[in-house]
Amino acid sequence: MTEIKTGVGSGVPAYEFKGKLGLAQAIPLGLQHVLAMFVGNLTPILIITSACAAGGGAEEFARIQVALLQNAMLVAGIVTLVQLFSVGPIGGQVPIIMGTSSGFIGVFQSVNQIMGGGILSYGAIMGASIVGGLFETVLGAFLKPLRRFFPAVVTGTVVMSIGLSLISVGVGSFGGGTSAPDYGSLENLLIALVVMIIILVFKHGTKGLASSSCILIGIICGYIICALLPLFLSPTGVTADGVEYTKAWVLNWNKVAEASWFAVPQLLPVKPVFDLRAILPVGVMFIVTAVETVGDISGVTEGGMDREATDKELSGGIICDGLGSSFAALFGVLPNTSFSQNVGLVTMTKIVNRTALACGAIFLVLCGLLPKLAALVSIMPQSVLGGAAVIMFSSIVMSGIQLITSEKLTPRNMTIVSVALGLGYGMGSNTAVLAGLPQLVQLIFGGSGIVPAALVAILLNVLMPKDEPETIAQNTEKA
Repeated sequence: MTEIKTGVGSGVPAYEFKGKLGLAQAIPLGLQHVLAMFVGNLTPILIITSACAAGGGAEEFARIQVALLQNAMLVAGIVTLVQLFSVGPIGGQVPIIMGTSSGFIGVFQSVNQIMGGGILSYGAIMGASIVGGLFETVLGAFLKPLRRFFPAVVTGTVVMSIGLSLISVGVGSFGGGTSAPDYGSLENLLIALVVMIIILVFKHGTKGLASSSCILIGIICGYIICALLPLFLSPTGVTADGVEYTKAWVLNWNKVAEASWFAVPQLLPVKPVFDLRAILPVGVMFIVTAVETVGDISGVTEGGMDREATDKELSGGIICDGLGSSFAALFGVLPNTSFSQNVGLVTMTKIVNRTALACGAIFLVLCGLLPKLAALVSIMPQSVLGGAAVIMFSSIVMSGIQLITSEKLTPRNMTIVSVALGLGYGMGSNTAVLAGLPQLVQLIFGGSGIVPAALVAILLNVLMPKDEPETIAQNTEKA
């Protein structure tokens, strides 16, 4: 077993993936993973159910929405445990947290428009997720012959794209949430800044558990700050139109009080509908998801373990992605995939211990069974999360750079990275430039920039002539 060379766990075997870690340390380390992904795990379901409800059946959606959110936490916990420990070929045994993917939001909104909205649309999304998940499972099983298309320069570029796409999300949370009436207010910015400073102080100013739990400590301090602020500041504000609103940093304790203590998860809350109009575009997105998962797993192994991912880890991880997504659809939950937010947490703290991450997964399962516990986490202000998110997401970019520079930066590799990030990521993150292309192309390639950057990197790696041995030797001497 190789010892961790860098980070807070430096030289401590207990922090390694299969290291022995006591529950007193594992629980807080796992809990901060849940806090990092909790909001992101629920948001896609809120967006898609609202979109479907707008087309009809609003009362029915209102009745099942709580059950869907509850199931989302339960499923994320179960699939994460499978990813960590594996069941046969299912699971890569890598330090990855699984959760509801936001990458499918665009294509699901398109499916909703095509299907006419209502419960029928959501059922078609579930049916397409079942089929698409099985398709991704097949891709994972045959990954080994495809691995040659994913050298370090390609996976590194994908990881960088993932980090770059998340930074804007982190900054949005830093300001209190882009949909908040007081987005970007001085209060939100100061809360996020204080949380960030607390995290940095504990990460670099302390040792042991305090250092490795810096994210959790920062978020808890953020909760305390937001609980005390109403004693000094007004919890409400008034928009330019004279409408009163509750500020984004206010903790909604009523939500916790109203939540029940225990609830049984509901199987098949929405009957799946199998329609090719939904299956085909969603199937394409599952190919994209497989590429992102390769990037996420490469990111945690490089950023947290100082090595490249193995074929077995990548294959098992993608299979878990696929079957996990099909399993999620049986509970009415959108596809479950590797969560890039938590990749950032792993690369930042260097804590890859399986027991710690399993504690986080078990906490998610408990949230699925104990709504009051889930409500306590769900009321976290976006500015509190943003203080941690900006650091975590930026560290994903650094993991991508580490992957790219793990090989010598030859002119060929520099060209691949430059064009993939410039053309691929640039076009993907600026959707307007794709306005003249078919809608399916816009849905797949627009938005985050991850997909076009990955595609350009893969194509260039295949089409560009390989470096001659003399060129590599010259670059090595220069380095």
